[in-house]
Amino acid sequence: MEARTQNGVILTLDHVTIKFGGLVAVNDFSLDIRKGELVGLIGPNGAGKTTVFNIVTGQYTPTSGRVIFEGRDITGWRPDLIAAAGIARTFQNVRLFTGLTVLDNVLVSQHLRLKSSFLSAAFQLPDYVKEDEDARARGMDLLERVGLAGLAKEQAGSLPYGQQRRLEIARALATNPRLLLLDEPAAGMNPEETTQLMRFICRIRDEFDLTIFLIEHDMRLVMGICERIRVIDYGVSIAEGTPQEIQSNPRVIAAYLGEEED
Repeated sequence: MEARTQNGVILTLDHVTIKFGGLVAVNDFSLDIRKGELVGLIGPNGAGKTTVFNIVTGQYTPTSGRVIFEGRDITGWRPDLIAAAGIARTFQNVRLFTGLTVLDNVLVSQHLRLKSSFLSAAFQLPDYVKEDEDARARGMDLLERVGLAGLAKEQAGSLPYGQQRRLEIARALATNPRLLLLDEPAAGMNPEETTQLMRFICRIRDEFDLTIFLIEHDMRLVMGICERIRVIDYGVSIAEGTPQEIQSNPRVIAAYLGEEED
């Protein structure tokens, strides 16, 4: 895998298959994603897209095949170890701590990097106090960069839906990832919110030096920002290419976009 790392590949899914009983959810799936790319994964409902994400982030261990991140085989690692290694994700349904403030939601993610002991925290020892102050400063800086600093003291559950989505992404960014997985980030958004999200995703990719792998059903978003798209159907990869190539691919049109799609 060293050659692939040198060639700029940050994530490799190497002939990954996962079975649940007699059901093959993902079958012999392979994919290389290069550092800095913005890659989309699309397909019909139930095609296996989120299962692929769950394999990458350690929720599922594949029946066969490997997951390679930055040259290391992370197949079967626990989700917390994968997050610490530099992979973060969001989910189809917003999963904020709605009773906590916007800032506290970001601070929760930073606990992954804290080094102070439980006793230091319990007794408010100087090392913990300093680390907590630094975490709050970083959290506010992050909220400033994503346009949520003015809402830091608001309860997360009181935010409009589009801002909740943005906060969920900010919370993922707080773990200092190098690879960010976005699972249907535009779900439930209106066209104006989606347009703002498209700009936001492109901006954070550049500003935070990220590689982004996203699942999305909103074709305007996928075709508008993804540099490369992989299409999966019934757990099997059926096409890959640029947005223009995918839009004109007969297999994709039949399986996902619909026969009358322009």
